[in-house]
Amino acid sequence: MNKRTIEFLVGCFVLVGLVAVLYLAIQVGSARFFGSDSYQLEARFSSASGVNPGSRVEIAGVRVGSVRSVVLDDNFFARVTFELPNSIELDDDTIASIKTAGLIGDRFIQLSPGGSGFPLEPGDLIVDTESALDIESLISRFALGGIDEKTD
Repeated sequence: MNKRTIEFLVGCFVLVGLVAVLYLAIQVGSARFFGSDSYQLEARFSSASGVNPGSRVEIAGVRVGSVRSVVLDDNFFARVTFELPNSIELDDDTIASIKTAGLIGDRFIQLSPGGSGFPLEPGDLIVDTESALDIESLISRFALGGIDEKTD
C-alpha cells in the first residue's frame, strides 16, 4: 500500500468515529432535529415544592415523560410544564397530582387520565391538580397540639 491509501483509510476511520460520537451525544442528550415525537402540557399547583426540571411524570406508575420547567405565574401559582410522547392522548378532565416516591423520596407528577372525550391540545393547561401533602407541617401541627382530638 502506498502512503496516500493509508492516509485515506485513516481519514475515513476518523470520520466514522466522529459521526458515531456525534450520534451518541445526540441520543444521550435527547436532541431532536427532524421533528418532535412529543408535546408539552402545563399544570398549575398551589405548591410545587420538590418538583424540579427533569422530575418524572407517571401514569399508573409508569414513567411517560419529564418536567421541563417550574415557574411562578402572575397569580402566585406554580406553573409546571412537562413533556409527554405523542402516543399518549389525555382528556381535559385529567388530574395532575404531586406525589412522593417513598417516605422521603423524590417528588414527581402523577397523571390520572380522565374520560371526557375532549382531548388536551399541546400547550393546554390541566386545571384539576392536587399539590403534595406537606408532612412537615402535619407533624409540627400534631406536635404543637394544633390537631383537635375528639373524645367520647
